[in-house]
Amino acid sequence: MPIKQTPKIACFFATSGHSGVDRAMKHLIPAILDRGYPVDLLHVRKHGPYIEAKLPGLNIIDLGSKHVYPSLPAVVRYLKREQPFVMLSDKDRVNRTAIFSKWLAGVNTRLVLSSGTTISIDLASRDWLDRWLQRTSMGKLYPYADEVIVTSKGVADDMADYTGLARNRISVVPSPVVASTLFTDKLPRPDHPWFQPGEPPVILGVGELGHRKDFATLIRAFAGVRKIRNCRLVILGKGKQHEMLLALAEELGLSEDVDLAGFQPNPYAFMQHAAVFAFASLWEGLGFVLIEALAVGTPVVSTDCPSGPREILQEGKYGALIRLGDDQQMAKEIINALDNPLSKETLQEAAKAYEIETSTSAYLASFDLPPYAEEYWRIP
Repeated sequence: MPIKQTPKIACFFATSGHSGVDRAMKHLIPAILDRGYPVDLLHVRKHGPYIEAKLPGLNIIDLGSKHVYPSLPAVVRYLKREQPFVMLSDKDRVNRTAIFSKWLAGVNTRLVLSSGTTISIDLASRDWLDRWLQRTSMGKLYPYADEVIVTSKGVADDMADYTGLARNRISVVPSPVVASTLFTDKLPRPDHPWFQPGEPPVILGVGELGHRKDFATLIRAFAGVRKIRNCRLVILGKGKQHEMLLALAEELGLSEDVDLAGFQPNPYAFMQHAAVFAFASLWEGLGFVLIEALAVGTPVVSTDCPSGPREILQEGKYGALIRLGDDQQMAKEIINALDNPLSKETLQEAAKAYEIETSTSAYLASFDLPPYAEEYWRIP
């Protein structure tokens, strides 16, 4: 039987290098390559995602621009030259550029646009022009894509309501958050004195120290927990609110029991050896760290923020859902999680949909690839 031509997948992003999209693509692209599909990663200079260039089947193409819009001519030339079967893009500015590039190139490449943000909330603090531009482009331009995919049902509903894009044009595809090994690995204790045997239980928070993550509510909640239980709070991350959060801990008399331990590129050991993982965000697109904590079997409490946690925790089945900014309710549920933790096996059930290979299959289904590709072609 003759070997048929394998569809090529193009990925067009311009990320910060440490965002949720970066983390997802560092999982997704190697997994797609392992399935036998060649991938072209269109690279805008000084932007991520940063993927190992030597991966078999991966071709990183420098678009010759430091910004997204000036890269349009290079994307048009690429599409005309390579004519990939599908191009995946993410974030509105990149998605707009992808749409215009396909129009100008005049090719049949399928276009899959991705978004992982609760757009109405994310844009609430932006200026009127930015709000108008994104709202209009999503409502008027995204219908020209072959597929629009988002990270959660809440994000999909919000996008439809806010932009006018038909809800049936938006599909939910679970993000590739955790490797299968995370469900079974026994990780060593972190090199931190509070995580050693015999120490009081640790409540853990992870994320950028900024307004959206609302660690101030977590610290206030911990103050309530600390009145009843001997425990400690560790927050991993860095950001503009570092000094404010330290001052809050001192004001509440918690300086000896709260540690802002900085950014940790691999937080899994901290998660696995924490007693409870607390998630206080005001809004999200999904909530990667919540999924990661569940994957290692750590009990969680989370704000019921738009969007993601309610879906991940399945209406509270796998962890309590807290009203936004309600430190008293959070304190109560943290104590309950300390006293009555769900089993590791039960908690891990909630993270299974976000395992890398499961998610990769969902992404490939959204690409509508010809069914013969994996069967007839493998990278040597």
